[in-house]
Amino acid sequence: MSDKEKYVPRLRKHYDEVVRPQLVERFGYTNPMQVPKLQKIVLNMGVGEAVQDSKLVQFAADELTKIAGQRAVITRARKAIAGFKLRAGMPIGAKVTVRGDRMYELLDRIVNIALPRVRDFRGLNPKSCDGNGNYAFGIREHIVFPEIDYDKALKILGLDVIIHTSAETDEEARALLEGFNFPFRKRRQQQQAA
Repeated sequence: MSDKEKYVPRLRKHYDEVVRPQLVERFGYTNPMQVPKLQKIVLNMGVGEAVQDSKLVQFAADELTKIAGQRAVITRARKAIAGFKLRAGMPIGAKVTVRGDRMYELLDRIVNIALPRVRDFRGLNPKSCDGNGNYAFGIREHIVFPEIDYDKALKILGLDVIIHTSAETDEEARALLEGFNFPFRKRRQQQQAA
């Protein structure tokens, strides 16, 4: 076996050994395929200033590529909006979809490195699920990721992080993400009881 075949990301191993049994115990799944798991993570940067400066879109794509470890694609406007001076087909942002081992590595960096570096961070909103078991949140400054060199950044951009899971409900998705030590904001009742 080569080194690449032996390597398993830390959070993947944590999911198999800790999170999965906890979910089976909590929700009483009878079939192993019912247990929710992560499917993909999508990072998205919208660059509204790209209307005036087209270099910003390429900069955003390059920064996302550094963060995700795989090439980002440039997104284009679907239709023209005169009020924003936007024409159909104009580049307006960048996105990247990460799956597999890279997804677990990215999640590890988001939870353990990037989110703790966010200024005035009080936790993520536990209600940011979409009703189908997917969770989304925003990061205001992309420079919180260790791959980004602050001195070389042309501009500080925000990005959206969307975590797609196979969970059927928001409660299952939250339980899955809590297993990965997601820093959810504590509810007020729990804080008052403590």
